[in-house]
Amino acid sequence: MDNCVFCKIARGELPSRKIHEDADLMAFHDIHPQAPVHFLVIPKLHIESLAHLDDSHQAVMGKLMLLISRLAKQQGLGDGFRTIANTGRVGRQEVMHIHFHVVGGGPHLLPVMLARAS
Repeated sequence: MDNCVFCKIARGELPSRKIHEDADLMAFHDIHPQAPVHFLVIPKLHIESLAHLDDSHQAVMGKLMLLISRLAKQQGLGDGFRTIANTGRVGRQEVMHIHFHVVGGGPHLLPVMLARAS
């Protein structure tokens, strides 16, 4: 997609603080970090969201999940981290290119996502 900001980053048209790049995937630090460690992982292939996945994406998405685990450990998140994928407008997705936020750096920084029912 010509106007997609993440496609532009993947093509090298926009700068990023890369932590990983291969033929299929890219990972880079978030420009507005919400935790001491906050990076994004994207496929280079433009896929709008999780809702747009099909069987043809199985290999790249499996590779992406394994990369998240490896990079989180390399970035010092061996004790745990949060992985966030917002999906669609109602899910508050801001960039319509599938991406995963990986955040961590201390338990006090990650609020409980949903309160447990009592």
